[in-house]
Amino acid sequence: MDVSRLDGKAALITGAGSGIGRETALECARRGADLVICDVNEAGLAETETQARAAGASSVLGRRVDVSSREQMSEFAAAVHEQVRAVDLLVNNAGVGLGAGLLDTTLEDWDWIIGINIMGVVHGCHYFVPAMVQRGGGGHVVNLSSMAGYHASSALLAYSATKFGVLGLSLALRDELLAHKIGVTAVCPGIINTPITQTSPMRGAAADPGVRERAVRMYQRRNYGPDRVAKGIMRAVQRNRPIAPVAPEAWLAWGIMRTSPRLGGWVARRLAAAAQ
Repeated sequence: MDVSRLDGKAALITGAGSGIGRETALECARRGADLVICDVNEAGLAETETQARAAGASSVLGRRVDVSSREQMSEFAAAVHEQVRAVDLLVNNAGVGLGAGLLDTTLEDWDWIIGINIMGVVHGCHYFVPAMVQRGGGGHVVNLSSMAGYHASSALLAYSATKFGVLGLSLALRDELLAHKIGVTAVCPGIINTPITQTSPMRGAAADPGVRERAVRMYQRRNYGPDRVAKGIMRAVQRNRPIAPVAPEAWLAWGIMRTSPRLGGWVARRLAAAAQ
């Protein structure tokens, strides 16, 4: 899909109230897109809408939506499809983190993180992709996975599980939609300086305030901003990549896991231990 300009194209981004979602919305706005954005954070969503209009979006439709809710996503899709026959670019970005291993992860934690990180993507695809297919004319779906979606971390066990799931879903969906000229990309960011490090629940040893403080400092020192991920997303769509690691460490981990999974496991264990 050509995304050099998006005039006359509708781009939908979930989790657009901050971080990667906001920056992706702004990147689409600069290219002239008709924006459709959602988030549970109404204040953040309103700020994104203001910035998007200033950046050049042709129009902006913003709505508070919990992507884990089937009912809310169904209502959101109905509202969107009253305005446009189908979106051209669907970015399933909304996601949450959880710092914990299996022994410290409750079943309620599993329900919560699967509901947002996996079912949020499923709902986005379920409610918006059929209209893209029926309209014809192609388009592109971007699902946010993570470096943790192919380089598992015991310190982020449930998070890794959900991001592996998003990667697998994306690859399978790419094959299914090929005949309809709709591309699908799993974007896999590395260490990105977004609010997720400050807002993610942490359990067990990771619940020590010092652990979060060290993580936040590390991400801030790394200082790889979400705006760079947004640009990476647009490049990946332009080139129709199936998997798009973003940031040097994500590319390095991808290379290691493809050539030596045993070495990748050793590196993951060292990183998990260092995080405690």
